[in-house]
Amino acid sequence: MELKHVSKSTSKRHTNLDDFGYTQELKRTLSVKDLVIYGLIFMVPIAPMGIYGSVISVSQGMIALTYAIGMIAMFFTALSYGQMSRAFPVAGSVYAYAKLGINKTIGFLSGWMIILDYIFVPALLYIIAANSLKSLLPTVPSWLWLIGFIVINTLINVRGIAFTAIANRIFLIGELIVLGFFIILGSYGLFHGAGNGFTLKPFYDASHFNLQFVMTATSVAVLSFLGFDGISTLAEETTGGNRAVGKGILWSLLIVGVLFIIQTYLAALIVPNWQSFSDLNTAFYVVAEKVGGHFLAYLTTIATILSWGFANALAAQAAISRILFGMARDHNLPKILARVHPRFKTPYISTLLVAIISLIVGLIFMNDSGTLSEIVNCGALTAFLVIHVAVINHFFIKQHSRDYWHHLLVPIIGFLIIGFVMVNLNILAKEIGGIWLLIGVGYYAILRLLQRNTEMNL
Repeated sequence: MELKHVSKSTSKRHTNLDDFGYTQELKRTLSVKDLVIYGLIFMVPIAPMGIYGSVISVSQGMIALTYAIGMIAMFFTALSYGQMSRAFPVAGSVYAYAKLGINKTIGFLSGWMIILDYIFVPALLYIIAANSLKSLLPTVPSWLWLIGFIVINTLINVRGIAFTAIANRIFLIGELIVLGFFIILGSYGLFHGAGNGFTLKPFYDASHFNLQFVMTATSVAVLSFLGFDGISTLAEETTGGNRAVGKGILWSLLIVGVLFIIQTYLAALIVPNWQSFSDLNTAFYVVAEKVGGHFLAYLTTIATILSWGFANALAAQAAISRILFGMARDHNLPKILARVHPRFKTPYISTLLVAIISLIVGLIFMNDSGTLSEIVNCGALTAFLVIHVAVINHFFIKQHSRDYWHHLLVPIIGFLIIGFVMVNLNILAKEIGGIWLLIGVGYYAILRLLQRNTEMNL
């Protein structure tokens, strides 16, 4: 459907979907608190547990510093998302913001790039969780766990976003309890002889400090924050007005950032000799065992599995289904993807499609999660670059805003930071991202040609 004309006047605030030519189809049930919980679930408060070994190795032990820098880096992008969500309270995330803030073509291409990230993220999470479970229960094949995760998460997401929100709260409470155990036992251990006591070395170690190492590690750590943008896909299901999405994004980012820093700081103090890890994939669980025995080691392992396989994947599936819904509603994807369940008021066809893709991709990459993880990185960062450009174009250029901080300096700083992170991405990720973009350009050109011919024949 074509959008109605949107005034460029800064004096008008758009609060209804009618202002953008849409009708309210999705059910509004989510508060700011629900959005924060959703963001925390998507980013996973205990995410560093799964990649602790690789990050501390690359950062030369200064892992707390890398997460602090990562949080600051994402803060600028979160501010830009907040500005766009206030101006355009519609579902679709970067796709909708770029389309309304720049133009339809850039909107489609940014939506196409974020699909590269979101469409494969659930499959990646399912694979990691399934393979981790196989290490605990080797007699059960990984593909069976994969199917189980997909079926359960799909049923929850089709049932409704309110039901998803309830599930999110349960998972989040569980993750925070596990994290609480680690923080308490870790602090107790440090006060009673574990490690070398409290120092600032996880933030700065003069003997190993190297800016290149730290920034390279930050490019890895930043990926732990990816997901806060998923909150913007729920704009048409919130009850808090235009500011709700922006508040949810900022609060969830700040909270999870603090939690990342605390747990990695304690872990680095408990085992200061990070070179001693024989297996980087299980490094955090070795740390946990130092202060909590086998109990804490197993607890953190199981919590990581459940957070990936259910909590994070549940949020990821909900996010990509809303993006597909938004693009299909605008006739940029097959219209069937915009269908809403008559009872649950959810984009159930899009949700089912994501489940099918997750199953196929999961089975293909079951034993090669590393390659799949490289594929998902490029899409989100490209979309973040576009968000910053959209803020400048919509507010500073079109509306002649004089809020230089939010509408010029913040997006410029955010753009430069994300650009630096992208430069440090693996070459394979950039190549696949480029190929995906070219496919999107070709698809969009054909789509516009067909639409033009249809209009001429009417």
